[in-house]
Amino acid sequence: MTSKPDRVVLIGVAGDSGCGKSTFLRRLEDLFGAELMTVICLDDYHSLDRKQRKEAGVTALDPRANNFDLMYEQIKALKNGETINKPIYNHETGLIDPPEVVHPNHIVVIEGLHPLYDERVRSLLDFSVYLDISDEVKIAWKIQRDMAERGHTYEDVLTAIEARRPDFEAYIDPQKTHADVVLQILPTQLIANDEERKILRVRMMQRTGVEGFEPVYLFDEGSTIHWTPCGRKLTCSYPGMKLFYGPDTYYGNQVSVLEVDGQFENLEEMIYVESHLSNTSAKYYGEMTELLLKHRDYPGSNNGSGLFQVLTGLKMRAAYERLTQKTLVGVGL
Repeated sequence: MTSKPDRVVLIGVAGDSGCGKSTFLRRLEDLFGAELMTVICLDDYHSLDRKQRKEAGVTALDPRANNFDLMYEQIKALKNGETINKPIYNHETGLIDPPEVVHPNHIVVIEGLHPLYDERVRSLLDFSVYLDISDEVKIAWKIQRDMAERGHTYEDVLTAIEARRPDFEAYIDPQKTHADVVLQILPTQLIANDEERKILRVRMMQRTGVEGFEPVYLFDEGSTIHWTPCGRKLTCSYPGMKLFYGPDTYYGNQVSVLEVDGQFENLEEMIYVESHLSNTSAKYYGEMTELLLKHRDYPGSNNGSGLFQVLTGLKMRAAYERLTQKTLVGVGL
């Protein structure tokens, strides 16, 4: 346990299962260091165990299967510097285990299906991100994983996705309207009728007008930029790569959008892209590229999702430093 924090900074990481939350959390650990960061999986606030959910005919996505009052009380207590007895949901048994003691830490990350669902919990957050995967990509990923690793049939996978869809659309998806940053993963527009979903188009929607948060921009702040950077400085094989930056409106919010369609052949060359980005909140020129290179094996490292996860992490670090007046130097590097 590190020294007791003067100020607990609370970060929310929201999204459906299988959308990259665990990879993003590993990237955050690089920025903050494991000892300064405590991660709370909000599945621990399931009020019904697996058997009870089945009997009641509700899924884990349904708010009725979760204890938001306890979630709010305990997250608020942690933010106030108090120790809590947090319940544990056991994913293997589907049962609720005896609680564990959790002490306040410098950074507390709440991650899962519902970090932005309850207005009271939402009001406690200092920074939030929603990881948003389009249906087409979600289905392709799930098919690849479940058919290859779990022996499921194509029909099984589609049936499972369809069964979750009403609750996902009702309770999970709307949370993205509250996030400071939405990372959206979409099918590429570089290949007509692409079925493989190996090449992706990734968008980073950054809310404007958030106190202390300066969106990353490409070339010229506030302009609309279409950039095809392939050539001698960036190795791009078929189907190439396109970047976009510009202002937009997203569910009524003014946002600044960064987009990468295609993938990077050679991660070392990311320094070329980094040199054209401003407001990255990196400590020094090349830090963004260095953070990406540190885990080139992570999913999404060779496309926009790795790049934008790192940029979002850098913004979270900047928020932490602004709120605590403390500087993190070279953590995890």
